[in-house]
Amino acid sequence: MPSLSVVRAANTAFSSPRPPVAIFVGGTSGIGRAIAQAFARYTAGNSHIVLCGRNRSAAQSALTSFPKHTTSDAGIQHEFLKCDVLEMKNVATTTGALLSRLPKVNFLVLSPGALSLKGREETSEGIDKRLVLNYYARWKFIYDLLPLLRNASSAGESAKVMTILAPGTGGAIDLDNLGLKKNYSALKALYAVPTYNDLMIEAFAEKEPSMSFIHAFPGLVRTPMMGRLASALLYPVTVSPEDCAEYLLYALLNAEPGAHRINNKGDDMGKKRYYGSDEARARLWDHTVAEINRAMGVETEHPVY
Repeated sequence: MPSLSVVRAANTAFSSPRPPVAIFVGGTSGIGRAIAQAFARYTAGNSHIVLCGRNRSAAQSALTSFPKHTTSDAGIQHEFLKCDVLEMKNVATTTGALLSRLPKVNFLVLSPGALSLKGREETSEGIDKRLVLNYYARWKFIYDLLPLLRNASSAGESAKVMTILAPGTGGAIDLDNLGLKKNYSALKALYAVPTYNDLMIEAFAEKEPSMSFIHAFPGLVRTPMMGRLASALLYPVTVSPEDCAEYLLYALLNAEPGAHRINNKGDDMGKKRYYGSDEARARLWDHTVAEINRAMGVETEHPVY
């Protein structure tokens, strides 16, 4: 476990042969925002950063905190792209816009979410909101943006994806009830989505062996999602978004190709508290493609990659 000072020194030493492109989905608040700010700081503003989310004013506040870039590269921007990720069609519109104008993506960080103990709440597309935020929208962003990640990888640059959720806190999943359309409960969803994310990064890593796919556990972080009262009560065992961002950014920048599960100190967890299998990985992939296609009104006989 590296110390915070070691992590900061490593992040400070980061360099890229060309200005990197980084997309932060859920980057307008909490951990996603803190990582985006740290990334902007360590690249001295000389990176193209896209914040995706719903809150324009929060995004603008984050963007104005970034260092101004000093490079002459005309393509560098710090920008906000509005997207309500609860709808797959919105995600498709957003990724389509990114595909049409970005030459590459070096880093894709996904952290959308909401804290709720309610029962199943479906979107207009018929998918549970908790599962959309914590799994389906993340899968679709990765899948759709693979061409831009491949462009970076083929140029010898970093091509890395991080989904921030909760490796090691999940449980065994019911392969006959993927999507939890039967006997739903908030607890079942809480246990399912970490395992879904584990299987997701493994599946993408198998298909794209030159890229890094990371499922990261942030720990207990004092974010707006936690709330003021909980933050005060749990203060001794929580960390600031800024310190959490240092560790997760360290893991992102230093990840080797392949699938990685990391803890809140940037250490690789390996298969600790892992509940996946080859069958589960294949079944979840096919289910996900079919479910997203159904939500978007796309007809296919067989799920395809």
